[in-house]
Amino acid sequence: MRTIFLADAHLSLPDDHNYRVLLRFLHSLEGNTETLFIMGDLLDFWVGFPSQPFRQYDVLLDALLSLKRSGCRLVYFEGNHDFHLGPVFREHLGAEIHAGPAIQAVQGKRLFLCHGDQINRADHGYRMLRRILRNRLSETVVRHFPPALALRIKERLQHTSRAGYQCKSARWDYHRIIRDFARSVRGLGCVGLVTGHFHLAFCEELGGAPFTILSLGDWMDQFTYGEMVAGKLHLQLFSSDNLQR
Repeated sequence: MRTIFLADAHLSLPDDHNYRVLLRFLHSLEGNTETLFIMGDLLDFWVGFPSQPFRQYDVLLDALLSLKRSGCRLVYFEGNHDFHLGPVFREHLGAEIHAGPAIQAVQGKRLFLCHGDQINRADHGYRMLRRILRNRLSETVVRHFPPALALRIKERLQHTSRAGYQCKSARWDYHRIIRDFARSVRGLGCVGLVTGHFHLAFCEELGGAPFTILSLGDWMDQFTYGEMVAGKLHLQLFSSDNLQR
């Protein structure tokens, strides 16, 4: 059985190309995948409500539930677009939720798993925003927002996030930042780092002791994902036959 890592689909509407392709991908995992690690920003916007006001994600939730029932464990690392996931993911889907990075043994290998939004320690503005949005008080307040207000916030955050990403990509060398972070993770006794967030797709060995960096790319334009088989991490591209519009 294999382990799959997926990040940064930023799903919005069911008719979107990447949304439809992702549904095909999830169905292809049924019966042959031990664990699906969702490494954040699967959704372009989600904050937890006691109910489910984001009806555009119903078909995705159905696909994840079908995958779960096929025997696949679901593990969700919250991103900077989908957090305070709430009862829908924890109770309805039975997913294991992580609000931040975690070290886990996967196929006998000690891996550092994270969405990646905390890797760039120089991004002080975002780190401050994260502390504001991700504390318990914010989680409680969000649950009492009218869904209509949440959707207006979504539109504003999406616009700000997309504009900011272009500026930050030009300002910082994300490839180098990920490598530097991987060196610190290796010091924790890990043999691999799996991260999303940066929309960079690469899998490479870090010099010195065996250590694999797997940066997952995205499911918006690249359709890349991570796979672990027999304790080895790989970067994969979803079959071109499945990407046809």
